[in-house]
Order: sequence, then C-alpha cells, then structure tokens
Amino acid sequence: MAKDKFSSQGPSQRQLRVGELIRRTLSEVLARGDVHDPELTRMSITVGEVRTSPDLKVATAFVLPLGGHNAQEALDALRRNKGELRRLVSRKLTLKFAPELRFVLDETFDRMDETRRLLAQDTVRRDIAAPDEDA
Repeated sequence: MAKDKFSSQGPSQRQLRVGELIRRTLSEVLARGDVHDPELTRMSITVGEVRTSPDLKVATAFVLPLGGHNAQEALDALRRNKGELRRLVSRKLTLKFAPELRFVLDETFDRMDETRRLLAQDTVRRDIAAPDEDA
C-alpha cells in the first residue's frame, strides 16, 4: 500500500541528481567527440534532460541536434553507439550499475513554440487583458 502512495509522486532526489550527472557527462562526451563514429562526432547534439528509472538502471536522454535539423539521423547515430556511450559515461560516474541509455527526441522547444503561438492569438490576449469581474 505504501508503494502505491509513492508511485504517483515525481522522481526522487536521487533520481534527479543521477539524471543530472548523466546529462552533464553525456554532454561532455558528445562535445569532445570521444565516440568512434565520424557521423556522430560531426553533429552538435544538445542533451536537454535525462530521466532515470527508480532503480537507476535505465536512463532516458532527451536530445536534439543543433538547430533541430537531421534529428532522426542524430537519434539513429546515438542509438547505434549507445553501448560505447554507456561505457564512456559509466567510466566517469561512480554508480553501482552502468545505466542502459535510451535516446528520445526532445520536444520541449516545439511545445514552447506552440505555447507562444497560442498565447499570441487575439482571443487569448483579449481574455488575459480583460479585467477580473470577481474583483
């Protein structure tokens, strides 16, 4: 019963801390070009966030190539080299287990653009600017 109580909550402090460590390390590895894949080393990839599973054995990295161009090619290159990336990341971290890396396209910027577009609509701006009738 107690497990159900905690399952609806967000990630733990440990998950957040480990996710951020993996994000920084993965970003560093990709920026330095430590991977032995010329296609991947010529790409500039942003690692926006890393979410870990509760047991810290799976880490999902939200990535996007610079400018958002060739996103699928970047994702394919990362997935092709996930074993080497896992080894490079785990070498720099002091975790009991090297987490399995999974890569997903980061759609945060797309959602932000859509939100800005919605807020810029005349009807929404009119509703926001309208005086509060309850006051």
